[in-house]
Amino acid sequence: MTLNRRHLLQGGAVAAIAPALGSASGFSIIASANAQAGGPAWRHGLSLFGDLKYSADFKRFDYVNPDAPKGGMARQISLGTFDNFNIAVSGVKGSIAPAVGLTYETLMERAQDEVATEYGLLAEAAQHPDDFAWVTYRLRKEARWHDGKPVTPEDVIFSIEMLKKLSPMYASYYRHVAKTEKIGEREVKFTFESPGNRELPHIVGELVVLPKHYWDGTDSQGRKRDISQTTLEPPLGSGPYRIKEFVAGRSVKLERVKDYWGANLPVQVGHNNFDELRFEFFRDNVVALEAFKADQADWIAENSAKQWATAYEFPAVAEKRVVKEEFPVSDSGRMQAFVPNLRRDQFKDARVRQALNFAFDFEEMNKQLFFGQYSRINSYFQGTELACSGLPEGQELAILETVRDKVPADVFTKAYQNPVGGNPDAVRTNLRESARLLKEAGFEVKDRKLVDTAGKPVTIEILVEDPSTERIALFFKPSLERIGVTASIRVVDDAQFENRKRNFDFDMIVDVWPESLSPGNEQREYWGSQAADVSGSRNTIGIKNPAVDALIDKVIFAKDRAELVAATRALDRVLLWNFYVVPQFTYGFTRYARWDRFSHAELPKYARSGLPSLWWYDAEKAARIGKKS
Repeated sequence: MTLNRRHLLQGGAVAAIAPALGSASGFSIIASANAQAGGPAWRHGLSLFGDLKYSADFKRFDYVNPDAPKGGMARQISLGTFDNFNIAVSGVKGSIAPAVGLTYETLMERAQDEVATEYGLLAEAAQHPDDFAWVTYRLRKEARWHDGKPVTPEDVIFSIEMLKKLSPMYASYYRHVAKTEKIGEREVKFTFESPGNRELPHIVGELVVLPKHYWDGTDSQGRKRDISQTTLEPPLGSGPYRIKEFVAGRSVKLERVKDYWGANLPVQVGHNNFDELRFEFFRDNVVALEAFKADQADWIAENSAKQWATAYEFPAVAEKRVVKEEFPVSDSGRMQAFVPNLRRDQFKDARVRQALNFAFDFEEMNKQLFFGQYSRINSYFQGTELACSGLPEGQELAILETVRDKVPADVFTKAYQNPVGGNPDAVRTNLRESARLLKEAGFEVKDRKLVDTAGKPVTIEILVEDPSTERIALFFKPSLERIGVTASIRVVDDAQFENRKRNFDFDMIVDVWPESLSPGNEQREYWGSQAADVSGSRNTIGIKNPAVDALIDKVIFAKDRAELVAATRALDRVLLWNFYVVPQFTYGFTRYARWDRFSHAELPKYARSGLPSLWWYDAEKAARIGKKS
């Protein structure tokens, strides 16, 4: 997973820029070319896995339709709200409008039929030495902002400096970029803290570039702009779309830039086919679905198994004017879980956290709430080859031996698996084991209440922000109470939830960590000790574990794919055996329903739905199903 602007919106309009921090991590960025007289060879693309699929003179990606018609509007649904168009503070202040992603561009653009491969967008070429100590990007001379001014090295330097300064997530992601400097009219060089990290040249290519002259200037009322603050002033971008109009918190409409400078670039041909993209914001998915049924939106991403199974029996579906479709997820994995806050004393003992897992009856939840559609998550890298299984062996075992004295002994002797419930006998067995673990950790039950060694009752407040998460928490609550925990659910709005999550002000939340097929620097942000005390970091758990830190370094500095896989599996195993979270569930597809007025070429392996970038408005289909409401 990358910061790629298009990838952020691939799952529909619900994605946000800052939380999409991930990595396309580190190994062979094309077999390093022989040094030339002027230094390392310039490359039109970078790959972390080996050779590039597309040559320097390629005209377009194989999976696009170069003759896709341009026109029409696509109306998308976004859950939540927004009060900010400034991505520099999106992880710290305000709720960012996801539509902003299409107004900006990155140095490079991800190919959706290759893993961890990118080609020039704002940059036409890159060069780096064999030891990956630095990378230089050469900007395209034709790259322009929407006001006609050129994109410059000064813009690139300004962008990385401001993003690192203002966003904890960007600061972590680019923490090893020690210096950024202009070395030519269109060349900018990134020097890294140390050599050997093969990922760094690649992730620098994911940098979202912001216009320095815009932020140095004044707004329409003559006020000095301040990039450290939220704003609803439509941003100046360089991308294929610009904000046309908006209603704060409710809707954003983008228009395609008619004279977009990059329309004929190989990485852009066949994309950006809609004249307008409209984002409608809804507080919850139930209301959003009713709007979709009324043809107030063109498609909806459905995350509720119950709604997918029961809520789409309306005439337009029967008449095939609305199409239900599932797209396989093959480009990433995930961990989704109940997250106990390790900063709270009651969760510091791993046996307590393991006891919470034994109390969670996933199988019954799956049957009652999800129509049996989901499977239990058994890995922090669920759905990828990076997930550990069985007992460690080979290179993975060798890596684990380096931290043997810092990890649970079971890492080496037992294959991890979650407790299995689903019937009364299994549930009773699991609850007895939960009670045993709690007693062993020094807790006991008095008057049907679990208390600590000081006689203080154990209470857990599960903080949630939406009805779907509340539903899951409400199912877990009685199980917690059966082991003596005083459990409660607190529902707050998006803004309050984000503030409390950012400041680690919670007992327990539900959190999700998306994982790319090639993890790297973002693992420090997820599980690293340093991130545990940084407000706004993704280490919401509060992990501070030297073994985890050491294994993260093994992942980041892996020398080849085999070592990366082994190191990631080792990291996964250690995270699991520390019982940091209560894993929830996953589904190997994304679900979409859409009004049948669009078409697409054959979707590449790593595109999921491809919405909206690989689709186009089909006037013939639209005529058959009738006009929009």
